[in-house]
Amino acid sequence: MKLHTIDTGFFKLDGGAMFGVVPKTLWSRTNPADENNLCTWAMRCLLVEDGGKLILIDTGIGNKQDEKFFSHYYLHGDATLDKSLAALGFHRDDITDVFLTHLHFDHVGGAVVRDGEKLLPAFKNATYWSNAQHWDWAVNPNDREKASFLKENILPIQESGQLKFISTEDGVKFSDNFNVRFVYGHTDAMMLPLISYKEKNILYMADLLPSTGHIPLPYVMAYDMFPLTTLHEKKLFLTEAAEKEYILYLEHDPVNECCTLKNTEKGIKLNETFNLNDI
Repeated sequence: MKLHTIDTGFFKLDGGAMFGVVPKTLWSRTNPADENNLCTWAMRCLLVEDGGKLILIDTGIGNKQDEKFFSHYYLHGDATLDKSLAALGFHRDDITDVFLTHLHFDHVGGAVVRDGEKLLPAFKNATYWSNAQHWDWAVNPNDREKASFLKENILPIQESGQLKFISTEDGVKFSDNFNVRFVYGHTDAMMLPLISYKEKNILYMADLLPSTGHIPLPYVMAYDMFPLTTLHEKKLFLTEAAEKEYILYLEHDPVNECCTLKNTEKGIKLNETFNLNDI
């Protein structure tokens, strides 16, 4: 097995929304904001070479939305999904599986492309993986979350016949070295890959832990549908990660790809940060 970081660029989101009830005087120490209170975030995906499979975890925001949509998010940086794949010697047609942690636009937008008037899967040879519970939640969204679930990112996947669902049994195996954990605070039935790699366990954090700046337990996003559930899940997962020495892969941290945690007298703290290639 080989793992590769896939950078798809940066975007900006409101710092207050990203840190919920935590005062700016605290969160700005790790994630400084611009004059509009916006912080920069990565959209960092993961490519997994596993036997005959080439698995892409999440797809970034894509490029098919209109100028008005993108004006809200200030996309920047030179990286794109295609450039990152090409740098590794791959093309999107080589992808065999697209694993979608959840269906918010910054995670699934690159899964579908616009071809003239048609919306088509970006990975024509891939099977797309979600779960039935989250899929139903996304295609029948509540009023608060529906701006994050865009039908043009989601429905073409199902219409293509390339969609399959994973069981929501926690710890279900996706492949021999790839288990799936489930969390329900950010959105319903978000999937977190837990990958055995080089005698280490790597937990892909998706939006349970966007960045190292979110390690303190109360630092919970206002975007989360069920913040108290997130608080409980964070405590369980971060405690497990510290005790079992997991490596956490960070999808949105603008600087740090990976980190480890440690238990201290004052609770769970950041231990080390490093790049995936350093493992």
